[in-house]
Amino acid sequence: MTKPIKRLVALQPWSKDHHHGLLLSWKIKKGFSIRIDPERIKKYTDWFWANHLIPHFATEEKFVFPILGNDNPLVQQVLKEHKQLQFLFEKEDAISDTLSQIETLLNNHIRFEERVLFNAIQEIANEKEIQILQAARKDSEGYGIWEDEFWI
Repeated sequence: MTKPIKRLVALQPWSKDHHHGLLLSWKIKKGFSIRIDPERIKKYTDWFWANHLIPHFATEEKFVFPILGNDNPLVQQVLKEHKQLQFLFEKEDAISDTLSQIETLLNNHIRFEERVLFNAIQEIANEKEIQILQAARKDSEGYGIWEDEFWI
């Protein structure tokens, strides 16, 4: 059994977001498995993108990634994935295929950030950077409610 990662308290709000992102991937997969209309799933993913992922990506890019530096290869990888995800979430055609790509890329992206990128950040973050992270997310927003729980 894999030992759980001890996450720096200052990074925990982003890790909590990641948990919800993994749930989004699961919900897409679940929706397909029970033959939910892809348009219905897309409405939810559009809402999740606008209300959760856009602000999450913005705070990661502003506060988290600079600790390693934007030229760091790990940061370069996740910035590229942010752009790929943005393209997919904003795409309006080939909905089933696009949702499937989102499910896979988002899952892999989050796992990489949690297992590799955040561990690298934890190794080098100094006290001032940790304080900046804590201040950036001290008023962590709620997740809102989506009425159409197609995955249930």
